[in-house]
Amino acid sequence: MICTVIQNKTASRVQEILGSVEMAEIRLDRCRLSDEEIASCFESDVPLVATCRVAEVMASSPEMTEAKAAAICGHRLCEAIVAGARYVDVEMEAPKYMSKKVKSYANKYGSVFVKSYHDFEGTDSYEALKAIVEKCMGQGAEIVKIVTTARSQEEAARVMRLYDEFDPAGLIAFSMGEYGRMSRLECLAKGAPYTYAALAGNDSAAPGQWTVSEMSGRVYGSRRFISSEITIPSSKSFAQRAIIAAALAGGVSRLSGYSPCGDNEAALAVARALGAKVSVNGTDVEIEGIAAEPGCLCLGELHTGESGLLTRLMLPLLPLLSSSPVLVTGEKTLVSRPMKGAREMMSEFGVKLESGDADCRIPLTVSGPLACGKAEISGRHGSQLVSGLLMSLPLCQGNSNVTVKDPKSIPYMFITLDVLKKFGVKVSNEMLGDKAFAESGGDWAFCDEIVFKVRGGQRYRAADIALEGDWSSAANFLVAGAVFGKVVIEGLDTTSLQADLTIMDVLMEAGASLSQTDGERGPVTVQRSPLRAFEVDASNCPDLFPIVSVLAAFCQGTSRISGVDRLAHKESDRGKAILRMLRQMGVSAEIRDNCLEVEGHSLASRLLEGNLLKGGNYTSCHDHRMVMALMVAGLGADSPVVIDDTACVAKSFPTFPALFEKLSSRDGRGII
Repeated sequence: MICTVIQNKTASRVQEILGSVEMAEIRLDRCRLSDEEIASCFESDVPLVATCRVAEVMASSPEMTEAKAAAICGHRLCEAIVAGARYVDVEMEAPKYMSKKVKSYANKYGSVFVKSYHDFEGTDSYEALKAIVEKCMGQGAEIVKIVTTARSQEEAARVMRLYDEFDPAGLIAFSMGEYGRMSRLECLAKGAPYTYAALAGNDSAAPGQWTVSEMSGRVYGSRRFISSEITIPSSKSFAQRAIIAAALAGGVSRLSGYSPCGDNEAALAVARALGAKVSVNGTDVEIEGIAAEPGCLCLGELHTGESGLLTRLMLPLLPLLSSSPVLVTGEKTLVSRPMKGAREMMSEFGVKLESGDADCRIPLTVSGPLACGKAEISGRHGSQLVSGLLMSLPLCQGNSNVTVKDPKSIPYMFITLDVLKKFGVKVSNEMLGDKAFAESGGDWAFCDEIVFKVRGGQRYRAADIALEGDWSSAANFLVAGAVFGKVVIEGLDTTSLQADLTIMDVLMEAGASLSQTDGERGPVTVQRSPLRAFEVDASNCPDLFPIVSVLAAFCQGTSRISGVDRLAHKESDRGKAILRMLRQMGVSAEIRDNCLEVEGHSLASRLLEGNLLKGGNYTSCHDHRMVMALMVAGLGADSPVVIDDTACVAKSFPTFPALFEKLSSRDGRGII
């Protein structure tokens, strides 16, 4: 990215400049800002670097001592960090106590600590430069900045050689002077997180510095970046659970914020099939439930559309509610997806599943009755059947104690418990694990088993619920904003139990600029920022895999996404589909030991090296999440990405193509 150097400016002028740049360094030694003005400037969503050079502050007054100058610099930098500086740059020559203080603030508030070295006289030997980088790293630098004066092309090339030795994502190395001018651009091609440019030719901070317009022209040409506001539809994970719970309840429930999609419409159809009265008025749904109790229905057949979640929720409920066996049917990709572990799990509760397929594919017949009691089941095939049991067992006459071993997608079980609670049904739980679980403070990733204690004889009560926005859908727009511009998203709750809220953690680890205003349900803003490789365990949020793999392609370095074994039986064999997509696009990727490894390059590096993703004809494998990932990836392709089946996106997000059009007004080069 291009970091605009802001110096010798008033606070109002700084604010004005921030409205037109992608990234900026504010020279706090040259911009005389008060503490209040520093706080105001560094609240910006634009990724900002805070710099305050001790020598510059000393030069401002003949009576200034180094100790006093260091105290002033340390104070200003710490004020900037508290206000939200994304990066803080401390020169190598700064007193150790000042550097230590600033670093501690950076660690506390999440700023990236940059250690910089400048040589205004020349360029030392390559071995000496290497030693400086290693010393800065030893002092805790997350990014090392090496800037020397090149007196020849050879000296400029010497500095560039550092990229052969060190991770480019943690190195900003270039030379000053005319011989070093091109190195300021070349460092971006090598993968440096950012380089520096001046507002104008007469505002240069060092010899050989490009202006922003010159640098932008060379890096981006006539391309422009996205800037859009998006309202996200409601979570189908919440909506489907709430619709079924409302259908089971006595009385009239009202769900607000409803968003129609294939899976949600299938849930409404199931509610009607159970005997509930359903009316939809825009985004409001009213459901008069059946006051469900054991054996209250006599169903012959139930169609669950293409929804795997809906099917697995109903498999435990049907043998409880219906006094006769029920044939469960589905459509499209659902009929090719095995119900792994369903026979074994349901048999623990006296339920028989009969299918003409060894892997228990739809259609199948379910017969009961569902028996309560004590059972131990495996959670390795996912959370959805467990959620169905949690919805059905409270209606049984007796109590149940269910131990789930090796639980997967744990957050979705807690979404179920949250919905049950809203409808007056209570289920207690205890998460268990080894020492790692205890030391983590209860992190789901380290949980070995969950014990659910279910009191029988409960009944669902009608409720009024506001459905929250869907983080699975939002993830696609968040990644688009993080890589290609800026997106503001309405309708999300950052305290949500949804597993795909994890996308916020992934983006923050990757270095994206994220902010939220007006509380936990206020708009979330994501803006371009230098992106670096990340590691994430997506076992509990497998729906994020496609779009997170696209993010990884634009993060400098090798990213690792574990939990691939959760992908085999989605709408496609999603692990294979992702790998095929990435490789066809020219991205180096491998699956090793349940982990997807993706070698990424920054957007600037891809542009300068002519290494954009490859456009062309792609298959979605009839998978709605692959469609969305492919469309976002197409923003960084060298030609249009043509997808064989985009209609399948209606399964979860029918308005996605229309909303995506707000982002993708193309200029003919495949990137906006």
